[in-house]
Amino acid sequence: MRLLQWTILLLVAIAAPGVVLARDPKKQVVTLSFYGLLCALMFFIFQAPDVALSQITIGAVMLPLMIMLALTRMQHQNLRRERQKKGKQ
Repeated sequence: MRLLQWTILLLVAIAAPGVVLARDPKKQVVTLSFYGLLCALMFFIFQAPDVALSQITIGAVMLPLMIMLALTRMQHQNLRRERQKKGKQ
């Protein structure tokens, strides 16, 4: 059991900088979701299933989804502004 705990801790420690070092926002969201799943697995291995379920719901699903929706909305607003600028010229 200890080997499994150390392995998941090592995976979480390796995945955390991956979220920060990703430059593209979409890649960052995907790595954030993967990191959230690893954290949920870590909580489950350390016998905190209620926290693991909360982590899956919030950290692996809802937060990346909200970020992707915000990015999509920003892209649509930028496209609309560009079209309005072209229409005025």
